[in-house]
Amino acid sequence: MPVPALKTIILVEDDLDIQEIGVMSLEDIGEFEVTPCSSGQEALDKAPLVSPDLILLDVMMPGMDGPTTLQRLRQMPETINIPVIFLTAKSQPHEVAEYIRLGAIDVISKPFDPVELCEKIEAIWKHHHD
Repeated sequence: MPVPALKTIILVEDDLDIQEIGVMSLEDIGEFEVTPCSSGQEALDKAPLVSPDLILLDVMMPGMDGPTTLQRLRQMPETINIPVIFLTAKSQPHEVAEYIRLGAIDVISKPFDPVELCEKIEAIWKHHHD
C-alpha cells in the first residue's frame, strides 16, 4: 500500500521566531501547506477546520502545554487520528519514551536545522505508514 501524501501541516509553536523559521522551512523546502498556531488552544480551534495531515506540536508552551494539547486533540472526533510529532528541547531518551507513550508518532529535537526539518518529517511520515 503506498504511503499517503503529506500536504498539510499545523505547526504549534509559541516562540514566534521559531514558528517563522519552521513555517518558511516547511513551505519553501517541503512545499507543504502550513497553518501556524501560537498556542495549544489555537491548535484545538483550527485543527478541526484545517483537517491537517500532520501536527507539529511544541511541548513547552504557556497555558496549555503540548502533552495536554495532544490529550485534548485525541478527545475530538475530527482530530483523534491526526498524527502528532512533538518539537522539544527536552529530548532525553526517557522524555521521548514518555511522548511516544502519550501518543506522538515521534519527536524532533529543538533547535532543529531548518534545511533538515522537512527530511526528518518525511522520514517519520514514511516510517509511520510502513
